[in-house]
Amino acid sequence: MKYKSVFDIIGPVMVGPSSSHTAGAVRIGLVARKLFGRKPTWARISFYGSFAETYRGHGTDVAIVAGLLGFDTFDERLPNALEIARAEGVDVSFFAEEAIPHHPNTARLRIGDDEGELELVGISIGGGKIEIVELNGFALKLSGHHPALLIMHNDRYGTIGAVASVLAKQKINIGHMEVSRKEKGKEALMAIEVDQPLTDDLIQELEQLPNIIQVAKLAD
Repeated sequence: MKYKSVFDIIGPVMVGPSSSHTAGAVRIGLVARKLFGRKPTWARISFYGSFAETYRGHGTDVAIVAGLLGFDTFDERLPNALEIARAEGVDVSFFAEEAIPHHPNTARLRIGDDEGELELVGISIGGGKIEIVELNGFALKLSGHHPALLIMHNDRYGTIGAVASVLAKQKINIGHMEVSRKEKGKEALMAIEVDQPLTDDLIQELEQLPNIIQVAKLAD
């Protein structure tokens, strides 16, 4: 992986004890919360690899729940996240899985409420940095550190070009982009990280394009 500054190596401002097992876990939970768009009423959290072995001692369980509650890495409420979640009626369960993951610090989150559900797989790659590698069954690679668009669409020709044209018209530069699909001609997912803030007007314009099913934004 590449670091942009010495602050990436030192790690984020955080409530400890570990940048990878705690701060990274907070950010995985926080991305899930942002993509879901609201506080879930339940969460089923599975840990793999090193996370499964040490999540209690390193506070990974507390950290992920803190992120789901909308707390950042430096929030002083972080150590009490499990108690706060219970007090707010969020039903949380943890599972230590034996399956061997591609990365040792892997967590799978299933969250939801009466209106919907979301499933996300995140990995903590060190120094508080994360990658989201799966969303609702679609493979992707999302850092969570830049403004991003997640666009569910029908797998049809011209759809990617239409989205890129809207971004170019609004002078938004694409830093990273991937497209994932489960089956040719069916639903697909565009994940686009950009360098500029994302406005509601942009989201509305993208939603009006042909073959677009849903547009979600992840603000930095």
